[in-house]
Amino acid sequence: MTTAFISEQLTGFRINTPPADFRPEKDLPAGFLEFLAPLHHKFSPARAELITERRQALEDSHAGEKPVHRYPGPAVRNGWRIELPEWCQDQRNQMTGPADDAELVVKMLNSGAPGVMLDLEDSTVNEWEHQRLGTENIMAALRGTLTYADKKRDQVVGIKPSSTVIWIRPRGLHIQQAGIFEQPTQASLFDVARIVYSVDPAELKHPLCFYIPKSESADEALWWRDLFQTLAEARGWPKDYIKCMALVESHPLAFQMEEFLYNLRDHILGLNLGRWDYMASLIDFNLTDPDWVLPDRNTIPHDVAFFQNLRELMPEVCHKRGMLAIGGMTALYPSRTDAELNGRALEVLKKDKKNEAVCGMDGAWTGHPDQNQIAIEQFPSPNQLHARAPQLERYPNLRPSISGVGQRTVAGTRAAVKTVIRYRNGVLNGRGASLLDGYMEDLATDRIYRLMLAQRLRHGRVGDESGEFVPHTPELLHRIFDEELDQLLSDSKYADEGTPDTFREARRIAEAMVLREEFNPI
Repeated sequence: MTTAFISEQLTGFRINTPPADFRPEKDLPAGFLEFLAPLHHKFSPARAELITERRQALEDSHAGEKPVHRYPGPAVRNGWRIELPEWCQDQRNQMTGPADDAELVVKMLNSGAPGVMLDLEDSTVNEWEHQRLGTENIMAALRGTLTYADKKRDQVVGIKPSSTVIWIRPRGLHIQQAGIFEQPTQASLFDVARIVYSVDPAELKHPLCFYIPKSESADEALWWRDLFQTLAEARGWPKDYIKCMALVESHPLAFQMEEFLYNLRDHILGLNLGRWDYMASLIDFNLTDPDWVLPDRNTIPHDVAFFQNLRELMPEVCHKRGMLAIGGMTALYPSRTDAELNGRALEVLKKDKKNEAVCGMDGAWTGHPDQNQIAIEQFPSPNQLHARAPQLERYPNLRPSISGVGQRTVAGTRAAVKTVIRYRNGVLNGRGASLLDGYMEDLATDRIYRLMLAQRLRHGRVGDESGEFVPHTPELLHRIFDEELDQLLSDSKYADEGTPDTFREARRIAEAMVLREEFNPI
């Protein structure tokens, strides 16, 4: 099959659109559309400019002008700091999970974790019904009224009173929400405005808190600042009422962390190293560079230099300004039915979080209640704001050579193909995150593998079991997609993941996104 034929036959994924019978006056809270409309008109042009700037930065990087540290401006030179609120002093573990799963939300909030992040983004399917349900669950969780039916114990389980901080991750600026107005509106605006419009501060135990995803420049912090302050004014709240943390998930933002914090200083309480999306972005911004073909994902050590240099820089940047630095997610998941896997997963977790604590991080992310206590125990105190590293190089190399790191194999290519099919099949079956072979995989994983496959098509440098070089062509990739799909369909252990039709559609979408180099996290 020729490349031209493949690209003509395959298409990527659709924009989120309400169902055909959607009626704003019926399906949205009374008055919300009138609340949203002026915000849509005010913030859409600025969002469009930021997306244009993102594309230009990526094109520049592909042309050889890669992201670099900026000359220190006022945001870096002056001595500004924030006062971290008492209710946010301890965030040693922030549990994260999809907001559309009420049972998981309740279990996370009852886990004893200092923080819980309810996700409308990477781990929740970007489809109307899942997003609607996720928002409803968030509102109920904020009020403390969310419940689920525990069928094993034949009882209804609710949220226990606690000091757990609830964070909300809306969809990122790269995502559009269709079907509300004549032109699509930004999903970030829709999600945040929907919650702000309905929430009553009197029902909350702390200010409303958001987790900003997928930012790519310090300028984008100004968009969020203006949104938070405009919404606060519309609700009659103090302009700094809404608080946030932000994920560093893109390569260019890693060079602008301090400026980003400065622009959001009335709202932001810390940064989080979203390392899996960061790895994807690192590949994306180096896609044209043959020296940056990453090895098979499972052969990359957790302390690889491109993570470790950033992992050490972030706490110094944050602590200098009185803010928290939060580490990333450990993908290997514990199991209550497989003792060997459970022991291995918790040992990996312990080692990973200990490394983050030694780097000066104040906490980390986990996804399972059984991980909470072990994660907390790796951090020596509620926070490490006192921990400073003045000897640390202020502008470290954030693109250190990857020569000699890991292995690049055809088996790794096959594993990537199999994972993107299985992940996308999960999406088609309503799962934004899927437990695959012991690893909790979400959109970040899918994006990493799409980019790794595209790298190999561009540059090769992949060996087989005998060490022989194997050129990666669209034809080879198509054959591997065929073979991996056949294996998934013929092996009964995958039968409960989806139907043959959803597996075939998942393969079609996944292959199309690789061949068309569709790398937006969606």
